[in-house]
Amino acid sequence: MPTPHNPPPDFPAPWASAWGEDAIGFWMAFTYKGVQQMFRWIESGTFTMGSPLDEAERFSIETPHTVTLSVGYWLADTTVTLALWVAVMEANPSHFQCDEKPVDTVSWHDAQAFIAKLNGLNPELALYLPSEAQWEYACRAGTVTPFAFGDQIDASLVNFDGNYPYNNGKKSAYREQTVAVKSLPPNAWGLYEMHGNVWEWCQDVYGAYPGGAVTDPLGPAIGDFRVLRGGSWIRYGRLCRSAFRRNSSPNLAGYGRGFRLARGHQAASPAS
Repeated sequence: MPTPHNPPPDFPAPWASAWGEDAIGFWMAFTYKGVQQMFRWIESGTFTMGSPLDEAERFSIETPHTVTLSVGYWLADTTVTLALWVAVMEANPSHFQCDEKPVDTVSWHDAQAFIAKLNGLNPELALYLPSEAQWEYACRAGTVTPFAFGDQIDASLVNFDGNYPYNNGKKSAYREQTVAVKSLPPNAWGLYEMHGNVWEWCQDVYGAYPGGAVTDPLGPAIGDFRVLRGGSWIRYGRLCRSAFRRNSSPNLAGYGRGFRLARGHQAASPAS
């Protein structure tokens, strides 16, 4: 992702409580009831979505295809924390009780309710769940390897079940719980725990990938299932790969499910 020469649109936004530019690029944050959420500017670009045909332990649904994201967007550098969820929703659904851990046990519909409430409080935020393409593009951070960290992971990089490493890797720690956000190294674009910790809901209806190159894809128009990405603390290394995609009913919640906020170029599918 090239560092933009000029600030992105609406930088700094009127709602921003902090903003700046660093070696990675531009960032902004909002603060609600004393809880801050930071966003990173993700430049537009083109990448290969899905996994290469020779990637170990891949699934056939990960069909590689060229995707162009024609407009940049802002993506939260962490998943929504329990502290931010409670500040907004005034309720606590999480199994793991720590303000700095990701909120967990939330369904796709729960995530949408949270977003609707925050947008209602400040419409200029224009928050939404990232599209599946936006999520993978940001997760990869310019890489073509199974993980943003390269060909292999362990517990020092990703919170997953280290008893089941990826592609014959060495076993590592299994923490048996989530970790606080920003506990582990970020990817090259400054995004934390996009592999492991909690599954992240995306906006898209789950379905087969298109057969050719696409621009700004939003998934199928209709369908019963939504997309989850990233793997989780309770899952194996194989399922934490950048390309891995999971489907689930939008009504289901679980100890390993959370979400990350996006804003800017709206990614709303017809089925939203």
